[in-house]
Amino acid sequence: MNPEAPKPRLWDPAAEAPADWGAAQDALADRAVRLALERSREASGRLGEAGILRPERRGVAGLRRVAVLAKDDLPDLQAGDPPFGGMLGVDLSSLRRLHRSPGPINDPEGRRADFWRMATAFTAAGFRAGDIVLNTFSYHLTPGGHMMDAGLREVGCVVVSGGVGNTSGQAAFASQIEATGYVGTPQFLLTLLERAAAEGVPLSFHRALVSGAPLPLALRKELEGRHGISVFQVYGIADAGAIGYECAARDGWHVAPGVVVEVLDPATREPCGPGTPGQVVVTSPNPVYPLVRFGTGDLSAFMPDACDCGRTSVRLAGFLGRVGEGVKVRGMFVHPRQLAEALAGQPGVARYQAAVTATGYRDILTVLVEAGPGRELDLDGLDVRLREATRLRAAVRAVEPGTIAEDAPPLVDLR
Repeated sequence: MNPEAPKPRLWDPAAEAPADWGAAQDALADRAVRLALERSREASGRLGEAGILRPERRGVAGLRRVAVLAKDDLPDLQAGDPPFGGMLGVDLSSLRRLHRSPGPINDPEGRRADFWRMATAFTAAGFRAGDIVLNTFSYHLTPGGHMMDAGLREVGCVVVSGGVGNTSGQAAFASQIEATGYVGTPQFLLTLLERAAAEGVPLSFHRALVSGAPLPLALRKELEGRHGISVFQVYGIADAGAIGYECAARDGWHVAPGVVVEVLDPATREPCGPGTPGQVVVTSPNPVYPLVRFGTGDLSAFMPDACDCGRTSVRLAGFLGRVGEGVKVRGMFVHPRQLAEALAGQPGVARYQAAVTATGYRDILTVLVEAGPGRELDLDGLDVRLREATRLRAAVRAVEPGTIAEDAPPLVDLR
């Protein structure tokens, strides 16, 4: 027996199926409030406005008067009070890594193993110690690659740090080492499988944990039926880590251990009943980055029934849309402010509009640009600026004056 072999990480009923789910959520909420009052200038300010000045037993219901902090507000908040807008709960020097997500939003990574609590999702998806897993999320600046990497290592998997792009190279390497697991967007998994088939490269993927993009039922059926891969979803964000994950039943997303999740009406901020869509709002007792009522901008709904798997956690009904301005494209958020950074005030640019469409299961970002009277557009230069601002490839097209309405939104989702 190999003494260095990692111990298998299995389902922990105490963490994932407490006898009283509501009481467990209340305890997490109280701990988050205590940490926020001690460590977060931003959260303690909102708590104070709601009359919460000291830690007491209030539970989730006790947060009803606390204003929601929108994720879309983080760029301005951090710019005004760099680098974390008064939200960081520890000294900067104590962190393991610093990341920057599109927005731009700065994200801390503490030194705790599996900082974003992803291991539960991998365990529920059937990943086990010793599995060789290709991780295709980016390791460059953005935290996605490290979020998944940490969870995989906590489970004991061998991680292949594939990152983004180089489809042929990743397929060839995954084939050579007989990788059995995949992590990334479901769309890139299909691209990888199709490229491998076209180049005669056999792949050994048996299971996949996907995130960062929608998983339509038709795509899931193609990946599972045609390619024989068991596909599971995890829902998480860099600010709060894992929020929801699929079990073997694949019937909604179980709320992940370690966070409080509310579904609130975007207009009234009142709790939504089961089956009623609202914004996913997270409270997290993370000593490094304590969050109280953090609005993700994502829409979902609590499911009314219990899951057959035995977990007592409530479930979210998947991704039902967005509240905020950001639009997710190929696993990355695009914000109007990024478009303005790249295009507003550039020579020759009178108006612009970005549109997200889809061909098959692949997202396409197209940016239409109008030139001012008598001006010429440097489309190549604009393409470079857009790529630097969004970290995505976009099709930049010049259109005739008057094509884009004066009051047209800068970013539209047409999928």
